[in-house]
Amino acid sequence: MQFKQVEAFRALMICGTASRAAELLGVTQPAVSRLVAELERSTGLHLFERIKGRLAPTPEAQLLFRDVEASFKGLESLRASAARIRDFGSGDIRIGSLSSLGSTLVPAAIGDFLKAHPKVSVTLQVHSSSTVRDLVATGDIDIGLAADEIDASGVVHQVFATPRMLCALPVSHPLAKRPVVRPEDLHGEAFIAFSPEDTVRRGLDALLGASSSQPRIVVETPYSLTVAALVAQDVGVGLVNPYSLGDFDRTRLVLRPFEPALHARTLLLLPPDRQKSRLTRGFVEALLTARNRWRSSHDGPS
Repeated sequence: MQFKQVEAFRALMICGTASRAAELLGVTQPAVSRLVAELERSTGLHLFERIKGRLAPTPEAQLLFRDVEASFKGLESLRASAARIRDFGSGDIRIGSLSSLGSTLVPAAIGDFLKAHPKVSVTLQVHSSSTVRDLVATGDIDIGLAADEIDASGVVHQVFATPRMLCALPVSHPLAKRPVVRPEDLHGEAFIAFSPEDTVRRGLDALLGASSSQPRIVVETPYSLTVAALVAQDVGVGLVNPYSLGDFDRTRLVLRPFEPALHARTLLLLPPDRQKSRLTRGFVEALLTARNRWRSSHDGPS
């Protein structure tokens, strides 16, 4: 069985006559008849009956045609995939992000990217930073964004953003009247803290220790957006990554600079030993554009 024989059989099934099949394939009518006859001999199947001068497919032909069509659909998919690879470097791209950017900056970058590449498929997974790092290292995702507390060995990495942390306060809290919040201001306050392994948490603990300030930790969470939601419910005060707030209703809390400044450092991760495709480079550019747009709209470096 040869591809040209199968192609002739398919054309004959679609067109109904050898002459139309020949036109579709750009060959002669005898060539179509010969190829179909060769297919019958090679498969041992009787594929067509001549009834009143017309070729009628046998039940065996109908069964074979069903599988042939499935194969040709697979070929069309391969052609489309090849075209996407030629044009964009790949037909899909897989992104992994930590929570603080996974519902704000990354979706903005995806929106920009798909306007330029509407036929590309994007997968976004939001995980802990350590999980994102592992998925990048194994090649299961193409681009990752993770906090800097991860072990970055085994992946290609660079600093993506270093936003300054803000102190989130209930609207009626006395500290909301101050222009800035300092470590000593937190002494005795109900405090919503990040997880102990978080680098911002470790930096804050060092500042608190140096100033002999002891907040009363009421909740621990790894997520800035959860801190903001708890602050809005008057559970306590806490530090938040401004990138994570997105469309959060900021009338429900007050944000103040925290001094000395603490920065959350986010890393951009790429799989090791892999040349970046045009598609990957394009999405990294979209991420940088979204980050820079955020910086401009918030009047300051981050």
